[in-house]
Amino acid sequence: MKNIKICLLGVFAAFAIACNPELESIYYNEINPTIFPDSEADVESLVLAAYYPLRGSWSDGIHSTSERGIMFMLDATTEILQGPYGDQLTQSYHSYNENTSSITRFYDDFYNDISSMTININGIENSSVNENFKKQGIAEIKCARAFLSYELFDMYGPLVVAPLEVLESPLVETPLARLGYDEMVRFIEQDLLDAIDGLPSPADAEYGRFSKGMARMLLIRLYLHEKRWEDVETQANEIIAMNYYELEDDYVSLWDTEAPTDSREIIFSIPADYAGTVENQWQLMVLPSNYPNRAGWGTIQSSWDFYDSFEEGDVRKTNLIAEYVGTDGITYNRNNPGSVMQLGPIPLKIAEDADRTTAFTTVDIILYRYADVLLSKAEAIANKTGVPTQEAIDLVNVVRGRAQLDPILLSDFADIDTFNTMILLERSHEYWCENGQYRSDLIRHDKYKEHCDDLNGIASQSEDYKVLFPFSLERISEGKGEFIQNTGYN
Repeated sequence: MKNIKICLLGVFAAFAIACNPELESIYYNEINPTIFPDSEADVESLVLAAYYPLRGSWSDGIHSTSERGIMFMLDATTEILQGPYGDQLTQSYHSYNENTSSITRFYDDFYNDISSMTININGIENSSVNENFKKQGIAEIKCARAFLSYELFDMYGPLVVAPLEVLESPLVETPLARLGYDEMVRFIEQDLLDAIDGLPSPADAEYGRFSKGMARMLLIRLYLHEKRWEDVETQANEIIAMNYYELEDDYVSLWDTEAPTDSREIIFSIPADYAGTVENQWQLMVLPSNYPNRAGWGTIQSSWDFYDSFEEGDVRKTNLIAEYVGTDGITYNRNNPGSVMQLGPIPLKIAEDADRTTAFTTVDIILYRYADVLLSKAEAIANKTGVPTQEAIDLVNVVRGRAQLDPILLSDFADIDTFNTMILLERSHEYWCENGQYRSDLIRHDKYKEHCDDLNGIASQSEDYKVLFPFSLERISEGKGEFIQNTGYN
């Protein structure tokens, strides 16, 4: 690896993910670590900088709702999204390789942010700022570091995580190896466990910032990834015991133009606005150019397989648009798809926001919700013993009930395989076009390649090794033999 790029010099210190209009952007072009941070304002600027790469932004936000964001690119590897061309088609066919910059770029563009957070944590630890303020600041940055690390780990496997002593000598070229697998898991896990102690409760956390609930939700995702079922159940129980979270009555209203700031279902959401402080451009991505009211580019579709997998009356497919009358007066649907529905319906998911005057919308980017806690606990309970239970079925029925569906029965699931098939289906229906984690769910149950093959037939280029994405050849070259490519790629 080349000299570690110390992104601290480019801190976007006052990015207000909580949309505080009183905050103004500050750019610290020169930072002396012996005097910075020196105040609570300095610490706050470093904390807000940790949220910066996690926002939605086409240029440099990993949760962009375009092809530059992970939800778009990860869901496009599943039946949830299908691409008729370009990067989307590459993802749909699993034809990515080490030369596919649209997928290698997530590591290339964001791994240095982990290093920046490490430096900033150290700076805060060694500052003379009030200890309580430092504690929460460090907790937020550790949660951000774990969040970003988990998402990259989920995509690529173990990462290069530069130790502080290397970061403190940026002029010394130090090729680094990726962490060992268990070491990578422990790194993410420890950050989250540390963060829980210093983060506020969900009731006290600012909307759009981390809470104890979010740290525990990320632990659930990490433990699901590792199939540590008892740990999944433990974290789910901890969140439930907070007596804060609950499901909203109206699923569709979560993605309205008015931010659901008072929702007890949302564990973490990224506030968006028309000005593009945080960009949500999903309508632009999915609505066709002839869509009435306010059109888009129509860059991605869902699949008819996915649409057909929903039960009749499931409110979760409300904004999976299977028919519309275009501005040309033609009705588009499965029987007359034109070039806008030949793969599947329009995966709008969120409010149409026909009044928007820019490419962006005020619909927030919701990443984690309480429904995930319930379905995760159900999966953990059944899989820790390999036998579906009534408790697991009851948890699933809570989520299904909000979707206005009839309850399922324990007698319908004679073994763990039929239960897991059901839980995967429920996950896809509940979380489509939210955080892209359905890909990880399929991988966890060894269904990733199978679903791609079933969806695309002979066009599928999926292979077992493609459960991990490749690193760019540039990263491998810079590693000078220390940085090893994922199996199956050059």
